[in-house]
Amino acid sequence: MQPSPRPQAEPRSAYKVFRTISTRWSDNDIYGHVNNVVYYNWFDTAINGLLIERGALDIHAGGVIGLVVETQCNYFAPLAFPEPVVVGIRVAHTGSSSVRYELALFKDDPAQPSAARGHFVHVYVDRATRSPAALPSQLLRVLETLK
Repeated sequence: MQPSPRPQAEPRSAYKVFRTISTRWSDNDIYGHVNNVVYYNWFDTAINGLLIERGALDIHAGGVIGLVVETQCNYFAPLAFPEPVVVGIRVAHTGSSSVRYELALFKDDPAQPSAARGHFVHVYVDRATRSPAALPSQLLRVLETLK
């Protein structure tokens, strides 16, 4: 059996949209860099912030919500407070009720490849029943711009 190829850092050109997130003093761990769990927080913040801004997600009153069912991240270079982080976002796959978002974290230097990359899979469900729900039309319109 062949081993899987080692994940590689990617350039900014591999992503469709970007969001800047400020690091916080508390993001750094005892080793002087951002702790790995913070990366997942940034992924979630970038995706949901984008969807809210574009009118594709109403976290307070919408009938459909996205639940995280899978996450993954590969780390290539450290990030640390106080540097800003740029999050690249793209959509790799949409199903009838699910979306695979792929993300990368970049230092605030356009020439640098990603410091980390990963993915989130959201399954969209009815807010009340938690049963899988069809992706709403406004969400689908936004997702198309991210492919």
